Amino acid sequence: MKNPMLEAVSLVLEKLLLISNFKLFSSGTPDENKARTTYSVNSFLRGDVLEVPRTNFTHYGIYLGDNRVAHMMPDILLALTDDKGLTQKVVSNKRLVLGVIVKVASIRVDTVEDFAYGADILVNHLDKSLKKKALLNEEVAQRAEKLLGTTSYSLLWNNCEHFVTYCRFGTAISPQSDKFCENVKIIIRDQRSVLASAVLGLASIVCLGMASYTTLPAIFIPFCLWMAG
Repeated sequence: MKNPMLEAVSLVLEKLLLISNFKLFSSGTPDENKARTTYSVNSFLRGDVLEVPRTNFTHYGIYLGDNRVAHMMPDILLALTDDKGLTQKVVSNKRLVLGVIVKVASIRVDTVEDFAYGADILVNHLDKSLKKKALLNEEVAQRAEKLLGTTSYSLLWNNCEHFVTYCRFGTAISPQSDKFCENVKIIIRDQRSVLASAVLGLASIVCLGMASYTTLPAIFIPFCLWMAG
């Protein structure tokens, strides 16, 4: 007979692995040691949406001309200092991740090379995938320029895809976020999630003892999942 605890742990790990493979993060960050790639910026028009596909996310920006791209980047330094000499440097992985946590970002201008950092660039791919009519390129670029500066950040509600779709189409949407939310619904509707949460809750009570911070989640979370399913 299988061990219910091991089955529950295995189920949770399966769910986490599934989530980790979703295209959730809509902001890119460079690997500091990666070689640069030269891009033919002459093929880009002012107001074009540049799209950089990556392993687990896609990053977006608006081309402003003269090898400049406006894009939204989370950055913890924005919450710690006003020194533009520090914040204007290319955002590193650590700065980006901490920026996501504290929900602070900037719509900044970088070179095409810093924006893409070696990845292939798709141009105006959203026009086809969303099947929406784009605004005139100059209006798109002007919208992006007006939004430059510090802004709040949210993986689901205000990311780089929301920024470019607002500039390009006049409506801020994020298919990546929508896909993530749909997959979360699938997980919640899976009744096995209720059993896994209940078993883990009981295990926490056994290991940590009866207390409000263990008992309430052990009851409340499985109940919510049960009702949602």
